[in-house]
Amino acid sequence: MSKKDIVLISPPARLEVYQGLSGELAAIEPPVWAGLIGGFLRDKSVSVAIVDSEACGYNHQQAAEAVASYEPKLVVFVVYGQQPSASTQCMPAAAKTCNFLKEISDVPTMVMGTHSSALPARTLQQEPYDYVCQGEGPYTVLDLYKFVKGEIKISEVSGLWYMDKGLTVSNPIKDKIVDLDKELPNQALDLLDMTKYRAHNWHCFDDLSSRGSYASLQTSLGCPYKCSFCCINAPFGGAGIRYWSPENVLSQIDELVNKYGVKNIKIPDEMFVLNKNHVIAICDGIIDRGYKLNIWAYARVDTVKDIYLEKLKKAGFNWLGIGIESGSKFVRDGVEKGRFDLPEITSIVEKIRDHGIYVAANYIFGLPDDTEESMQETLDLAIKLNTEWANFYSAMAYPGSPLFEHAVKNNIPTPDMKDGPGWIGYSQHSYECMPLPTDTLQYKDVLDFRDKAFTDYFTNENYLKMINEKFGSDVVAHLEEMTSHDLPRKHRN
Repeated sequence: MSKKDIVLISPPARLEVYQGLSGELAAIEPPVWAGLIGGFLRDKSVSVAIVDSEACGYNHQQAAEAVASYEPKLVVFVVYGQQPSASTQCMPAAAKTCNFLKEISDVPTMVMGTHSSALPARTLQQEPYDYVCQGEGPYTVLDLYKFVKGEIKISEVSGLWYMDKGLTVSNPIKDKIVDLDKELPNQALDLLDMTKYRAHNWHCFDDLSSRGSYASLQTSLGCPYKCSFCCINAPFGGAGIRYWSPENVLSQIDELVNKYGVKNIKIPDEMFVLNKNHVIAICDGIIDRGYKLNIWAYARVDTVKDIYLEKLKKAGFNWLGIGIESGSKFVRDGVEKGRFDLPEITSIVEKIRDHGIYVAANYIFGLPDDTEESMQETLDLAIKLNTEWANFYSAMAYPGSPLFEHAVKNNIPTPDMKDGPGWIGYSQHSYECMPLPTDTLQYKDVLDFRDKAFTDYFTNENYLKMINEKFGSDVVAHLEEMTSHDLPRKHRN
């Protein structure tokens, strides 16, 4: 291995996070944020490598050895993931890898991500890293490297938390990057092996054999909404959204298609279908190029407009992820997700599907006002809507979310409390999973309901009939294999 100034590492967490689903069923996500920072650093004449442990199939020790082989001056653990929760649930794997690295190298280490931005002091005090980044991070990484080289004082490293003579010290956070096109123009895809990534199974129901042609592309940062269960804005200091220009996004799509042969693209923006000019310009650019893509992106029930749908479908947006969350308006109101009622939800889902776009609906069980009856309302709604895919989550007080602040203030049990399972308990699919209790339900009740709801939905006769008609018997067989996996849960053993 040639020496590098900085190594960015995405730690290996899939087995702990997904258990038996960590094999062929789970996606292998490109580390988008590591890719963006890698490109940023190279533009500043810093040599950089990315160790993507998941894509390479490394365990914690192998990942540490791969990092050390570059003999870097600085190692940055970039702990993000497929969704906001993935940062917290990946922290145990990152810590294990860092501990292995410290056994074989004295290179300084820093951690960054949603979790560390939400809990910087606690991360510094309890985790094995030398430094913690609070904020979005590119300039923190660059300035820390300059400090390591002796070019600036540590007090000049923006957004940095560190120990000084036994005391916890923090530096002011640098203002958010305004011009994304200029400062973070693209991911350093050449630092990754793009053949190793794999799309979500449902993303490729039209062609399960194509899952290996996959990439993830950010077109905005942050979210303007303030849902109480979400921690997406922890690195960004609050609600808000910034965009890459449509021209920049299209140039990145050109690279994915023409250089790497990518067909399946995920837009991980928390809210893609929002800004009319942004969405339409990107769609028109893809349509003009004649690319045959299979794209999925997130939308809200109250942001989906007729003007978007025809363009989206023509551009290859075959899937939209919709956050329905609960079948009870009272429960949705309690988490600032109640601007629409059931007739509107049903109408929007039907409208999306009428345009030939598949729906991946998201539901949450165990929100603060949930009862057994309201959770059943949510499952009944999911079965009634019968969307092509559904994600069933248990409510979690993710660090950085208002629910976390509420839980701490009211001493509500969370996985990180004394005698709890720790950060891995925030993983929806982990053995130690520990969602929030409600006023009427223990966390075990919520988790049991969630697991049963998953099975009930994906084995439902009407669902499998619809899937067979749209995608064929191979996808039905794939789903039957998927539901044959029983997720072990600690509280049931």
